[in-house]
Amino acid sequence: MTIVTRFPPSPTGFMHVGNARTALYNWLYAKHHGGRMLFRIEDTDRARHSEEAVVTLINDLRWLGLDWDGEIVSQYEQRDRHVAVAQELLAQGAAYYCYCTPEELADMREEAKAQGRPVAYDRRWRDQNADGKPRNGVNPVVRIKAPLDGETLIRDKVQGDVRVKNEQLDDFILLRSDGSPTYMLSVVVDDHDMGVTHVIRGDDHLNNTPRQKVIIDAMGWDVPAYAHLPMILGPDGKKMSKRHGAASVEEYREMGYLPEALCNYLLRLGWSHGDDEIISADQAVEWFDLDRVNQAAARFDFAKLESLNAHYIKEADDPRLLDLVLPILRARHCLDITEDDTAQKRFIAGMPELKDRAKTLLHLVDEGAFYGKKIPFSYDEKAQKALSGDAKTVLEALQKRFRGAPAFTEETVAAICKEVAQDLCAGKLGPVAMPLRAALTGTTVSPSIFHAAAILGQQETVERINAAVLGSLSSRECL
Repeated sequence: MTIVTRFPPSPTGFMHVGNARTALYNWLYAKHHGGRMLFRIEDTDRARHSEEAVVTLINDLRWLGLDWDGEIVSQYEQRDRHVAVAQELLAQGAAYYCYCTPEELADMREEAKAQGRPVAYDRRWRDQNADGKPRNGVNPVVRIKAPLDGETLIRDKVQGDVRVKNEQLDDFILLRSDGSPTYMLSVVVDDHDMGVTHVIRGDDHLNNTPRQKVIIDAMGWDVPAYAHLPMILGPDGKKMSKRHGAASVEEYREMGYLPEALCNYLLRLGWSHGDDEIISADQAVEWFDLDRVNQAAARFDFAKLESLNAHYIKEADDPRLLDLVLPILRARHCLDITEDDTAQKRFIAGMPELKDRAKTLLHLVDEGAFYGKKIPFSYDEKAQKALSGDAKTVLEALQKRFRGAPAFTEETVAAICKEVAQDLCAGKLGPVAMPLRAALTGTTVSPSIFHAAAILGQQETVERINAAVLGSLSSRECL
């Protein structure tokens, strides 16, 4: 048997990290077993449907590195098939027409509450053999005939055996009064028609599974294997949401996380392979199986994600990182160096030290932005403070000695700074290095300023010091 999984998001908003983990587990399980993962858009709710959300879902999957097999399936486009299955269930007596009005259903709920019974439809039309034609201006819905006794057993690969007494199942709606199919019907039909063998989804769907099995059994179809994944909670133990800082894949991308870091973290958020923390995509495919998925909900730990991200930034190729930081550099610092070979070469030269310090791409960009700056550029508040007082005297001394240096290397810069420190600052290097850092970078936080100066080169370093000495503390705005 060929393993077939599916990822079926609703295009009504962003891709939550819980959805991303579900997609990852479906992808890994299919890859591990030499199977296929299908991609279905569950777009039957046309009132909330968003084509923009569809594009976001596709882009998020691609960014995560998760591919799929075959064409993307639109559930809405399969609606005629869903209706046909409902009609087949009607023909074989496994479903029926119900003419209850909204007022009658409300009365049923109130009566059930008053009597302390579960709130459910009372099946009054179940044995009426109605023909489906409108009655007294009421268009009927189509309901399934759920079993009235016994129990339904779901053998779940994560949750174990789940037993539900059939008396707890309701005669849920298959077709609405306007003839449109419900999600409960559509998802079962699509899974069958697409040949899905394993339904791997969040445990918020677990209550739906016994009800969906009613349709499967009535149609005589094979029951897929089920695996219901535990929830992802925020650090406070509550459902993951925006209040925890970020909830969507797109937000993590914008915050400067690499896809391999997010995938690695989501993989370990509910699954384990011994004490292994850093797991490559190839290792994940080799090792992943459902028997190692935890039953308990997992708490999101931003510090662990940040640590993984720092690791993957260190491991990333420098040219790739440059491509990733260019749009961030433009957005955060108003610097467009896409056509500036000199600035790009500086970034590449400084990349080993930048990525060794960075936890996110934003961190890397903020510390390396000075490589792309052109004189005059602005200085932040702390840099302006570092350039005040005796800093001018120190910078003038550095400028004179840098200009006359026969060679301009990291070692040369460091030696000159130590000389100036001995001459002007009682041997203390801090009062020399800090004004130099402020003059060259416009900030007070950067990689080794000796190395940075060497990368900028002798002429650029002298010119930046000169601009600082002359007081070119502009406040340029992003245009």
